[in-house]
Amino acid sequence: MNQPIGPVALITGGTRGIGLGIARSLAAEGWRLALGGLRALEEVAAVADGFGAFEAEGVEVCYCRGDVADATDRSRIVEEVRERFGTLQLLVNNAGIGVAGNIETCDFDDWKRCFAINVDSIFHGCQKALPLMREHAPGSIVNISSIAGLIASDTMPAYNASKASVWMLSKSIALHCAKNNMQIRCNSVHPTFVDTPILDGTAKNHNIEKGVLMDKLARQIPLKFVGEPNDIANAVVYLASDESRFMTGAELKLDGGISAM
Repeated sequence: MNQPIGPVALITGGTRGIGLGIARSLAAEGWRLALGGLRALEEVAAVADGFGAFEAEGVEVCYCRGDVADATDRSRIVEEVRERFGTLQLLVNNAGIGVAGNIETCDFDDWKRCFAINVDSIFHGCQKALPLMREHAPGSIVNISSIAGLIASDTMPAYNASKASVWMLSKSIALHCAKNNMQIRCNSVHPTFVDTPILDGTAKNHNIEKGVLMDKLARQIPLKFVGEPNDIANAVVYLASDESRFMTGAELKLDGGISAM
């Protein structure tokens, strides 16, 4: 049997969409993975099969089930990583949701849930993971925000505000780590529309064909196409690597040019 190889990454929301794309790209680079989230174990089993080729090369993959927005669960997930791998070099806070409603129609419970998952999860995740990461520095924290954290819309105040919070929280964490010479960097990533299961649900909710929705979204992007999970994953691989060692407290826009308009 091959000996365990590579550094260790903890990815929330790592079993679907952008998170799964990140996990696969990191596995291809030899990273060992802990995937955190609330999906049922039977659902995760099918995802785990997709890592078989990587595991044959010595890449370990485990699933840590828990509520990423709950401080107790985040502590337990980090302890599971410590027990399984003994180290942690990369934290990817990817889990997130959007909620419907403008400022007049958005339900306050939905607002609070959006902030709990999009922002509180990063607060708890970084606070609980930093002690383990600093024991095994250098390290990197990558927080998945959104271009909606930089550019507002009248139809999604909760999502706009929560993703903007991720942007500023990432900068504060970066400065804290730098000031205390932890050798841990923190950056945020800001994608625009990406072809994930979320768009399938969006098309269904609006009773339109997925292709029609994709065309509509693409027309809003200067590059005229919707992103793929790998487009985001490639950026995370860079931010996890030594090639980005001089980059911290930065926001990486992956928006096909939207923010340039």
